[in-house]
Amino acid sequence: MVVLNKIYTRTGDSGTTALGNGDRVAKHDLRVEAYGTCDELNCFVGVARLEAKRETDAALSRIQNDLFDLGADLCRPDMAADDKAEYPPLRMTVAQVKRLEDEIDLMNAELEPLRSFVLPGGSALAAQLHVCRTVARRAERLTVHLAGQEDVNEAAVKYLNRLSDWFFVAARMANNGGKDDVLWVPGANRD
Repeated sequence: MVVLNKIYTRTGDSGTTALGNGDRVAKHDLRVEAYGTCDELNCFVGVARLEAKRETDAALSRIQNDLFDLGADLCRPDMAADDKAEYPPLRMTVAQVKRLEDEIDLMNAELEPLRSFVLPGGSALAAQLHVCRTVARRAERLTVHLAGQEDVNEAAVKYLNRLSDWFFVAARMANNGGKDDVLWVPGANRD
């Protein structure tokens, strides 16, 4: 259980922060950038929820919780030491990835195939979901970069990859099932 009875600790005043295993690293450390971007994404998801209706809001609520799980996973290095830890670290699971895939498949089954790229926009919710999509992609890029240097849970990388796809399909659903998507017209303004 988390207990936050004091918000500031002054321990980060020197430009460092503590990871989940207690190690102190620079606040600009790649691992901190990765889980910090997941936190930023979570904030954008909260903004999108202001426009979302029941089913979409419930899915976004689940995603917000998953993003906290993801942050907990990414802030805890030492994958090999997981079975030796006093408290087992929270790790993303294949089941969380599968849930996103199932939801994407259900939404996508209701959409017409695309004949052009979609410009971010249409409804307010769709525009916000496109922002979530791009922040999810940035979090994925940072996490993949981190995975090239340190051990990272494969399910965490897969989750971020599926999540950006989920936001794309959900944005199309928010645009009247894709009927109100704003489509890219190549070279439309060249004359």
